[in-house]
Amino acid sequence: MARSVRDANLETRTARQRLLPRGKPYYRGLEPGLHLGYRRPQKGAGKWVARHYIGDKDYEVETLAVADDYSDPDGVAVLSFRQAQDLARNRMVSRAHSAAGKTGPLTVRDALISYVEFLDANRKTGVDARHRSEAHILPTLGDIEVEALTTKQIETWLSNLAKAAPRVRSKAGGEQRHRMIANDDETKRKRRSSANRTLTILKAALNRAWRGGGISSDLAWRRVEPFENVDAARVRYLTIAEAKRLINAAEPGFRALVQAGLETGARYGELCALEVRDFNSDSGTVAIRTSKSGKPRHIVLTDDGAAFFARHTAGRHGAERMFLKSNGDPWAPSHQNRPMGEACTNGSITPPISFHGLRHTWASLSVMAGVPLMVVSRNLGHADTRMVEKHYGHLAPSYVADAIRAGAPRFGGVGDNVQPIPLVR
Repeated sequence: MARSVRDANLETRTARQRLLPRGKPYYRGLEPGLHLGYRRPQKGAGKWVARHYIGDKDYEVETLAVADDYSDPDGVAVLSFRQAQDLARNRMVSRAHSAAGKTGPLTVRDALISYVEFLDANRKTGVDARHRSEAHILPTLGDIEVEALTTKQIETWLSNLAKAAPRVRSKAGGEQRHRMIANDDETKRKRRSSANRTLTILKAALNRAWRGGGISSDLAWRRVEPFENVDAARVRYLTIAEAKRLINAAEPGFRALVQAGLETGARYGELCALEVRDFNSDSGTVAIRTSKSGKPRHIVLTDDGAAFFARHTAGRHGAERMFLKSNGDPWAPSHQNRPMGEACTNGSITPPISFHGLRHTWASLSVMAGVPLMVVSRNLGHADTRMVEKHYGHLAPSYVADAIRAGAPRFGGVGDNVQPIPLVR
């Protein structure tokens, strides 16, 4: 995945509004021979342009799309700075292929690039698909022609992927590092489950290319079966007492974010994107405008949750980011990992839990308290109850559980001479 170029004058709408209107775009170099430009008009939203070097000190400039100066980016008509970079690079590749007369057979790489572009324009899962394809699919299968792809090749790739150690963040241009893992059943299950998710992306890309015509059969990948019985993960959630300890143990700048996760069940990225105005004190709800599914929703809060958000937003400007670090900076991807680990250590949370576990905690405790699965599903932002039933259905009070506890045989308390040792903290 190409790295996003940073530019303090172009990457935010606030910064772009400070630029003076002029006929010549403000350019930022992306690649040799490729510049992304922003044309600032006298009125209205600006436009992104791409400048391509065509030789003899000459350039061609093409308009890409409207900038997200006033409207939220949709990946097609309105683009953010990063989306404009991706589109400019794609146009550069297309021009190079066209100039080289590339009309050869479709490769797995071609199918994946087209599929990721489709996701970027129509879904919220393009980032994950791009990461997985570039890390796990393209190095092995990318240059194989789709028509020549065999079931054996995919099965071998899938098996090797499940055996590979997880990747960890490495320096740009440096050697990829991997995390040491235990050789136990749970670790194997996780690796196979991750491999299945990557296989799903590969199949989706190939199926989309096949439906578009030009490929004679989908049999090669249709025959490949994912690993079975690997998705039944044990859901880790906190008790009420553990949740309180975690909140108290979190550093001050992180504590509000932890409590918000426990009060809403929202994802980390959803909480980071909240603005003060997204809390409605009259209805006791929080509006999630940008979600994983791409559909906005309103999270209904308890009285305690509404009181927390009321305290946290009191006297603040509506357009201000709701959750900020102690130094005033916004929370960004992966910034929660270190303070979450420290909070678990300081709060004696054993085993430790990830920030996403706060979402599991809200859902698990709600289901156990008798909240209908449909209601839990809506607050979490799922399209239906399937995911909630899969992960939390066993926690819900049910007719079967009530009947067993009421009528199953009881054999009395047969004592023994083993006395439990009280836990000392």
